[in-house]
Amino acid sequence: MSGCSTPGTRVILLPQEDGSPSSVTVRTQGGEQLVSQPYQRATAPTGSKELPRLDQADPAEIRAKNKELFDLAPPKPQNFDLYFDAGGTALTAESVAALDGVVSAALKRAGADITVTGHTDTRGSTGDNDALSMRRAQEIKQLLVGKGFPADRVEAIGRGERELAVQTADNVDEPRNRRVVVVVR
Repeated sequence: MSGCSTPGTRVILLPQEDGSPSSVTVRTQGGEQLVSQPYQRATAPTGSKELPRLDQADPAEIRAKNKELFDLAPPKPQNFDLYFDAGGTALTAESVAALDGVVSAALKRAGADITVTGHTDTRGSTGDNDALSMRRAQEIKQLLVGKGFPADRVEAIGRGERELAVQTADNVDEPRNRRVVVVVR
C-alpha cells in the first residue's frame, strides 16, 4: 500500500516471489474492484461513491519510491535436499558434505528458522514409512542442533511416501525419494 495525494486508499499488488497468482479486492461505497495483476493499482479517495480506479503502476518507479520497504523484505527461503541410503537414517556421502552448507546458510540469517521434512520411497508399509521419514527429519534436526543451530527454531516433520519427488509404483526403491527437504527462512 502506498499513500496518494488525495486522502484515501491506494493499493498496488506486488508479484509473488514464486510466480503464483494473488489478488486483493478494494471496496468503496460505489462498489468493488479486483486487483489481480502484478503492479496493478487501485485508487479510492476517502468517501468515494464511485468504483476504485484501476491502472497499471510502473514497477521501476514503485521500487524506487519504496526502496526502504523493498530493502526490508526478508531474504528468500533457501531449500536444500539431503538424501539417504536405503532403509535407514544414514545420509549419502554427498549429503553429509552438503550439510555444512545448510548450517552455514542458517547461521548467516539473523532469527532464521528451519523446517526439515522427511520423505521415503515406496518400499515398505505406509506406517513404517511414516515412522522412517520422521526419524530422518529428527536425525537432521539433531545434526543441525549439534552444529550450533538453536533447537527451538528447527521443526521436524515426517511425510512418509506422500510427496514423492519421483512418482513410482508401490514397493519401488527410488533413491531420489529417500530425502529430507530442509527449508531455511
